[in-house]
Amino acid sequence: MIIFKSINKLKEKVNIMANVGFVPTMGSLHKGHISLIKNSKQKCTKTLVSIFVNPSQFNKSADYRKYPRNLNNDLKILKKLKVDYLLIPSINDVYQTKKQMKIKINNKDKILCSKYRPGHFEGVLGVISVFLKNIKAKYMFLGNKDFQQIYLIKKYLGNKFKTKIVVCKTIRFKNSLAYSSRNNLLSRKNIKNGILISNIIKKFHNQIFKDFSKIKEIKNIKHKISSICSRVEYLEIRNKKNLKSNINKNNFKIFVAYYLDNVRLIDNF
Repeated sequence: MIIFKSINKLKEKVNIMANVGFVPTMGSLHKGHISLIKNSKQKCTKTLVSIFVNPSQFNKSADYRKYPRNLNNDLKILKKLKVDYLLIPSINDVYQTKKQMKIKINNKDKILCSKYRPGHFEGVLGVISVFLKNIKAKYMFLGNKDFQQIYLIKKYLGNKFKTKIVVCKTIRFKNSLAYSSRNNLLSRKNIKNGILISNIIKKFHNQIFKDFSKIKEIKNIKHKISSICSRVEYLEIRNKKNLKSNINKNNFKIFVAYYLDNVRLIDNF
């Protein structure tokens, strides 16, 4: 595995126009990331992983500071997976100017996480834009857990770059709680609570699919989840094609964001 700490060095040494798969991460790698990397290795000749904790997508500096980091463990995982290239750029290397750090989104897209984390997706779009401009990979692999993020990347950046987005399934712990780097901040008790919440929403999804009138029970489900976690930020059902509220049995998706103590988790079913 060749490690680059500069985007320019990567561009000098690697023919990015070849069949390269790109997996952008913020490190603290888990089974979800491993699944993305394995998908890239199956589809592409070479695989490039980036580790960059992007400051512009954190709307609270304390959240940025406490975000889990474990580079030594990440390196062990990536070497074991035989990843070809690893990019670990500095903030100054990624952002030449402050204007690059954010990309504006429309007010109608300020829903779900974008509503409750102002500036978050603007920061995500900013860093992905910089990466795709410089790393002209053939494919970029993203996990379905970050559904809204993928939707916005496709909407705002999809036509600007030739890199194709490959959406991979959410990898779950005990077939319920989605793997997340933030899970490392949870106590054993809260891991169990997260599993309970995931199972409740998964069951609710299945009930709606069998009987769409069950959608009316969403307030009861939110109340049930609230009794397990510290706070439910949102629990909403939206159209998975456009994130609008025009839903039916075939296009609905449940989105949730909640807190276990001070740790914020998201998911969708």
